[in-house]
Amino acid sequence: MNLVSTLLKPENVLAGMEANSKKRLFELASQVLESSEGVPAKDIFESLASREKLGCTALGHGIAIPHGRIKGLKETACAFVRTLEPIDFDAPDSVPVDLLFILLAPEAASDLHLQILAELAQMFSEKGMRDRLRAAPDAETLYRLIREWTPSSIPSPSRTCSPRPARSCS
Repeated sequence: MNLVSTLLKPENVLAGMEANSKKRLFELASQVLESSEGVPAKDIFESLASREKLGCTALGHGIAIPHGRIKGLKETACAFVRTLEPIDFDAPDSVPVDLLFILLAPEAASDLHLQILAELAQMFSEKGMRDRLRAAPDAETLYRLIREWTPSSIPSPSRTCSPRPARSCS
């Protein structure tokens, strides 16, 4: 079991989102999260955009974990997006991003969101997992893959992407 599986709602998993920029992706994702979480899309967008200005949330290998704190949000919320076409995200390896996990934490968040960021960094550091997410035919399969993923306590030699949660923390 992973922490993410307790938070991710099936309606917040999107396959094939059409967004040609970070800004457009944040707008669309904010609308999705507004529907499921009841927080104004404007607040979500502003939080994600403000956090991104502090430093890029792309990890490399086409992965990004945009995140932010939201006033009025009662519990941690999230969404997973696979874009139709990769988006320039100013990633450290210059690879455009097509897999994004968006994480929203309450304004007075505990360490839970830091644990989730670390878990996500581990999940996305696994090449096999990235490949399965990219090959999944639909949102239902993406949701199942994320829910079934199990974190390991011992780093695997097959990892190709270094988790850097401290760099992505707000």
